[in-house]
Amino acid sequence: MSEAQRQPVFRDASRGEVATIVALLADDPLGQMREGSSQDIDPAYNTAFEAIARDPNNRLIVADQAGDVVGCMQLTVIPHLTFTGGTRLQIEGVRVKESHRGRGIGAAMIEWAVAYGHAQRCHVVQLTSNRDREGALRFYQELGFEPSHIGFKRYLS
Repeated sequence: MSEAQRQPVFRDASRGEVATIVALLADDPLGQMREGSSQDIDPAYNTAFEAIARDPNNRLIVADQAGDVVGCMQLTVIPHLTFTGGTRLQIEGVRVKESHRGRGIGAAMIEWAVAYGHAQRCHVVQLTSNRDREGALRFYQELGFEPSHIGFKRYLS
């Protein structure tokens, strides 16, 4: 099986991979407006990584293909009072390296996340995607996600 056909391994990110993850997050028009992608990354990214790593309800997952980080996503398990004290899995920051898109890696990542949600006894898996990411919206719908709610955001800084 060639490297291009091999599915990646999904694992927790290491601190040494923060710059690589930031580069993935910055690798689209929307990400370029809000992420720093220089080699000297803002220390706030490392602070955020440490907070995620300490929180048992958060995981920063990378898709590792033969030692190359080709994708990332953040998973957050959220306990709720709704749905009789149910638990949700929130998926955020999903990115696949541009050179690896179209190979099924994104779909494999999401299916891995859904299986993780089942293992955590979540009653729903939810995610958000910017409405300007038309390809991503189609992608999530093809994977069985429904645009069932309207989301609102209020930026504080």
